[in-house]
Amino acid sequence: MRKKLFTYLVSLVLMQCAFGQSVLPVSTSGNKLYGNNAKAGNYADFRGFKMYYEIYGTGKPLLFIHGNGGSISDFKNQIPYFAKNYKVILADSRAQGKSVDTSDSLSYEMMADDFNALLDKIGVDSCYVIGWSDGGINGLLLATRHPEKVKKLAITGANLWPDTTALEPELFQWMVAANDSLGKVPQIPAVKAQKKLLNLMVYNPQITPADLKMVKCPALVIGGDHDVILRKHTMIIADAVPQSYLWILPDSGHSTLVVYKEMFNQVVGDFFKKPYRKLKGMAQLD
Repeated sequence: MRKKLFTYLVSLVLMQCAFGQSVLPVSTSGNKLYGNNAKAGNYADFRGFKMYYEIYGTGKPLLFIHGNGGSISDFKNQIPYFAKNYKVILADSRAQGKSVDTSDSLSYEMMADDFNALLDKIGVDSCYVIGWSDGGINGLLLATRHPEKVKKLAITGANLWPDTTALEPELFQWMVAANDSLGKVPQIPAVKAQKKLLNLMVYNPQITPADLKMVKCPALVIGGDHDVILRKHTMIIADAVPQSYLWILPDSGHSTLVVYKEMFNQVVGDFFKKPYRKLKGMAQLD
């Protein structure tokens, strides 16, 4: 049984490698340890758990939201760049990183409302948002459920629903099988926590293109040309958001903001600075 349990947990790590999230190492910049910085970090005690967050820089607020199984440290390549001009707000999502949540339930809607509560807690009435993977889903939901909070939204590797029309088929089928397998092993805390996150991806989100008509802010929708989120699905998201740009990066998988870190930072930074306009049916940056 222990051997089987070990195999399942290793498989989950490999799955997270495919999504390019939690396997990114925590790194330092000077004396800063992103995701574990006592000087920049704090906890917001609300909504039944304690949400860990860090703030860097000054200026207009910019919220980063990480992906499934990830943490603040996943944005090590973005924090120094954006903290030069923005008040960068990062948090470990519910049940991930240092934001421990032992409850059985977990949903994207719940996490989007957590971020809304965090912004209220620190006195931010609206902000720019960058979301990666599950963080992109949370960003879309934050923009639909709390539209006044989001000035502009940049998302990469997000999906609206979980099936083989949205995700790479072999990966999705493996996720379903892994989720079923985890249900058959003793539910020790480590397994229970992993199953909660995997179960979230297998059955959620459940967002329709019509729902995205509620996104009132300009959005930059990003994907890799061989992302685990299918290109055609990323295009559905871009088509559904009323004020959107689509950016597909060549020779990139799910980790666009790692593979193209300098270009990603520059293009997203320009998107935040420049006004949105449409010309002859095409979205353009002035």
